[in-house]
Amino acid sequence: MAILLIVHHTPSPHCQALFEAVVSGATAPEIEGVRVERRAALAATASDVLAADALLLGTPANLGYMSGALKHFFDQIYYPCLDATRGRPFGYYVHGGNDVTGAVRAVDAVTTGLDWRRAADPVTVTGEPGKDDLTACWELGATLAAGLMD
Repeated sequence: MAILLIVHHTPSPHCQALFEAVVSGATAPEIEGVRVERRAALAATASDVLAADALLLGTPANLGYMSGALKHFFDQIYYPCLDATRGRPFGYYVHGGNDVTGAVRAVDAVTTGLDWRRAADPVTVTGEPGKDDLTACWELGATLAAGLMD
C-alpha cells in the first residue's frame, strides 16, 4: 500500500481548517490503496519520510518565512533523506495573515535542494479561508493521494 505523508504545522484555527480539508481530500472514498499518515512537523522523522511514497506539507507563513516547526522538520530530514528521496512527489499549502511570498520561496528552495518533484501547484491562502480555499486544499490532498493509486 502506498503512503502519503502529511507533515504539517497547525497552530491556528485557519491552519486547522486547511489541514482538515487536505486530509478529507486525501482520504476521499474514491482513493484506494493509499494510506495517509499525519505527522506534526515537530514529530515527523527521516524514517517517516523514507517510508512515504509522496509528501504533502502544510505551514503558516511566520515573519515572511515558513514556520520554525517546518524548518526544523527539513533540518532533521535533509541529509538523511537527500539521496533516497530524489524525485519524490510532493505538494504543499501555506496560510498567512496577509503575505505568503517568503514562505513559498523558502519551501520551494528546500524542496528544490532535496530534488523533490512538485506534483501539484501549492495552495496559498491569506486571511480567513473561504470555500474556494478549502476546496483547493481538498483537491490538493486528493491529487497527491490519487497520484499514488495503482
